[in-house]
Amino acid sequence: MIAQRKLIKCAINGISVELSVDVRLSLADLLRDELRLTSVKQGCGVGECGACAVLVNDEAVNSCIYLAIWADGKNIVTTEGLTGQNGELSPVQRAFVEEGAIQCGFCTPGFLMSTTEILNSGRNYSDDELRTLLSGHLCRCTGYENIFRAVRRALNEKSSAS
Repeated sequence: MIAQRKLIKCAINGISVELSVDVRLSLADLLRDELRLTSVKQGCGVGECGACAVLVNDEAVNSCIYLAIWADGKNIVTTEGLTGQNGELSPVQRAFVEEGAIQCGFCTPGFLMSTTEILNSGRNYSDDELRTLLSGHLCRCTGYENIFRAVRRALNEKSSAS
């Protein structure tokens, strides 16, 4: 069987790209295997664990169940795209480090992307709302408290800076 390919144009971490992709390829596989953006983790492969979350037009999506061809014309951001020009950590990344919200690190990129979407919404969420927004992520190492504190810290710091 000959694979069908489609030409897509999108921006990945602020860089315009034009790629010929297999129409069956997931965005996770494109980013990780073909573009070597290894912050995108392949966890469950069925959209249940959140490890592969990336921002597509500022919305966190599970890239393992998002076809690469759907990225055509879109702006994609991975964890690699969160750092500043000189490699400085984003406020979200800094909050995760400061709150010790990283253990093995496998789930961290997905949490970072969802937290970035939360911060970019401009809303201030209740604790229950935050827990619901983060419920699509699985972490096998922690009790989620440090992760939750990091998200709350990033939100509070953004609110006080505004």
